[in-house]
Amino acid sequence: MPAASDRDGSEGNNRTLLYFGWLTLFVYLATPAGYLVDIQTSYLLKNELHATATQISTFRLVTGIPVYIAFVFGLARDHWNPLGLRDRGFFLIFAPVTSAAFIWMAFSSTSYTGLVVGMLLAMLSSRFIAAAYQGLIALVGQEKLMSGRLSALCNTVSSVPVVAGAFASGYFSDHLAAKEALLLMAMVTLSIAVLGLWKPISVFGHAYEKPQARGADFVGNVRRLVKHKAVYPALLICFLWNFAPGSATPLQFYLTNELHASDSIYSYYNGIFAAAFIPTFLLYGFLCRKVSLNKLLWWGTIVAVPQMIPLAFIQSPNLALVLAVPIGLMGGIATAAYFDLAMRSCPPGLQGTLMMLVDGVLALSARAGDLLGSWIYHSGAALGFTYCVIATTVVYALILPLIPLAPKALIATRDGESIPEVKAELSNDVRESEPG
Repeated sequence: MPAASDRDGSEGNNRTLLYFGWLTLFVYLATPAGYLVDIQTSYLLKNELHATATQISTFRLVTGIPVYIAFVFGLARDHWNPLGLRDRGFFLIFAPVTSAAFIWMAFSSTSYTGLVVGMLLAMLSSRFIAAAYQGLIALVGQEKLMSGRLSALCNTVSSVPVVAGAFASGYFSDHLAAKEALLLMAMVTLSIAVLGLWKPISVFGHAYEKPQARGADFVGNVRRLVKHKAVYPALLICFLWNFAPGSATPLQFYLTNELHASDSIYSYYNGIFAAAFIPTFLLYGFLCRKVSLNKLLWWGTIVAVPQMIPLAFIQSPNLALVLAVPIGLMGGIATAAYFDLAMRSCPPGLQGTLMMLVDGVLALSARAGDLLGSWIYHSGAALGFTYCVIATTVVYALILPLIPLAPKALIATRDGESIPEVKAELSNDVRESEPG
């Protein structure tokens, strides 16, 4: 009997991983914040509208506003039950809305203002999809004690559309008009609505009835979120990890303007960079069952601190493509560990809220870091890009003193293990959420 139970549990976990693998693929293929749209619009601004590096950074900063306030969409996910289908209801409603925004952008006249408005609409509706996806994966990760494996899976699968988007956007920038690219995105986005019809029992069976899914009213949930100590180190670590002044616009301009690379080289660099993460994501999926999250946080961060230093030695476009491999490899363990930490840190019933807070923090820090990097790049004359790399390395080093601030009980276990301290805290949170 125990053997049969173990087998059933393993099969259920495998079906859970299969579902989230497909869901992750469709969500990241369709996101308006992905490389396919982001790089396409950046080259549209640079080459057709003759925008400067600062203007492009500002465009990215402004159109990311729905992401910066992503916790609002997370709260909506945790309190709203559209069509009586919970997370699947969000997929069925907002995937078609996002698709419509892409179609509008494709047929509107090309202007800076038009691109800003269209991207804002697409980002706004897509945040509801992201909230349902992020909240569901964190909830299941907590309930099934598999946040580490889900982190490894989702980071690995999400890299596939990033890699494909990077190479495809490079091709599109040379061969395909922006209109066709946007219409392609509209069609891909509709696939999420189709996926919303799928309801595997291994994922949705009683998922919303378990203690981890139980919340309070709006005021009570906000109070519990603020009091939840695990929230703060997770958010701060994610903010610093994505605050990389040298990795976006400054690198793009350094490659194309100073090293005289073609527009597609920057896209190819991002594709190789993202692909290089995959081996260490897979390694994390193995290690998280053998090693505690605490050790993985330390190991991953120590390796990641000098991640961007090779960029300072780029002397040719081809060298940039070669160095993208070790740069990507150095960041995989840290990325998976930080996402694992975020899932473990969610208060009961507030998975959508916290994961969307993380989502917003990641986007805001990336845009703010890019804006700072653009300023450093232009103000630093010949050494501007080198200064960007130094700034990025210093920021990453600041993550190390934040790791001890995470609750020890939360990060002391391997994936699949539970400990009394966390169970006791869960029971206490559930009691506080009950009326009266």
